[in-house]
Amino acid sequence: MSDETTSGGTKQRGGWRFIRDLAIIIVAALIASFLVKTFLVRSFYIPSESMEDTLLVGDRVLVNELVPGLVPVRRGDVVVFTDPGGWLGTGQGDDLIKRVIGLPGDRVSCCGTDGRLSVNGKEVDEPYVVLEPGSDRVSGTDFDVTVPKGHLWVMGDNRYESADSRAHGSVPVDDVVGRAFVTTWPVSRWTVLSRYGDDWDAVPDHPTR
Repeated sequence: MSDETTSGGTKQRGGWRFIRDLAIIIVAALIASFLVKTFLVRSFYIPSESMEDTLLVGDRVLVNELVPGLVPVRRGDVVVFTDPGGWLGTGQGDDLIKRVIGLPGDRVSCCGTDGRLSVNGKEVDEPYVVLEPGSDRVSGTDFDVTVPKGHLWVMGDNRYESADSRAHGSVPVDDVVGRAFVTTWPVSRWTVLSRYGDDWDAVPDHPTR
């Protein structure tokens, strides 16, 4: 009789232990998911045509918020940043998304005789840029700037429909929310966003950096 009671009590304790462990796992998973969504990854909606054809109106992207805090921004990155002031009109939100063209200290100029832009004297191939029909220029306006310390030069991929650093100046690195790395919605648009590293990694650092 006592053996049966002991066996039953052991099974009961084992069952409660399983339920307790399962509850701990579920709670830990929920906390981890919350922390990831809150501090590491966020979803953003694309409201404008400025990044076409890389990003279309209505797309949703995931943004890695470890950039630039723990992971440095690189040329070619697609980044979300808070409006430094005056970029957006009333009722258009607080965040923008553009591609990083120049890092602090870089000299960025456009356009060369073949219509391309140069960074630190190196012409860059930009296959993602939407050109004006009949033109080979990646920008409708010429510019030659040195990016200030602590700032980035950013431009939209749809250059002729993008209000970016050409109109508003450079963006403080501190205003960067994170790097967009994948399109998640709609499902038919799912893709990993490329920074075109083969082209951008060939750009030399400016001597003053």
